[in-house]
Formats: sequence, structure tokens, C-alpha cells
Amino acid sequence: MANIAEILGRLTPEELDGLRGLGPQGHLTRPLVEALDRAAGGAGAGRGYYVPTGSVSETGGPHLVLRSDVSAWLFGTAPQVPHTGAADPAQP
Repeated sequence: MANIAEILGRLTPEELDGLRGLGPQGHLTRPLVEALDRAAGGAGAGRGYYVPTGSVSETGGPHLVLRSDVSAWLFGTAPQVPHTGAADPAQP
């Protein structure tokens, strides 16, 4: 899975504003899900950046929200330094 900053960096300013307008636990609209998929590489590729809440919409589709770490990154409650998973040899 690509890093959060990379995926969110591929969204348009309007799409980012749309995500921010929903708040940290807002239900994603179809256009925002499609934007996340596009940014991640294509149809369905954004799965994992958004997750179902367990509830469904009036049309029977699952409500989707940003995954907690994606939401934390977007709303500034997480460090925005990419994590490579590699140990830093400069650190003891």
C-alpha cells in the first residue's frame, strides 16, 4: 500500500476540501471514494484507505469512512512524515 501522503497528494484541492468538510468520521460520498480509488491507481484501489462503518445507507450500500490513520493524517492529529519501515542507521 502506498503511503498516505502520496495518495492524498494526488487528490485535487477540491477533493481534499470535500474530505475535510466531512470531518474525521464523515461518510464518504461516491465521488470522494472514486477520487481515492483514482489516486491509489484505479477502480477499487483505494480500498484500505477507506473502510466500512458497519452501517448502511438508505440505498443499502455500506457507509464508508477514512481509515483512522488516514483521517489522523488529514486532520493533523498524526505526524506527516512518511514512515518507510526501515531502521534509521543514525539512531542508536
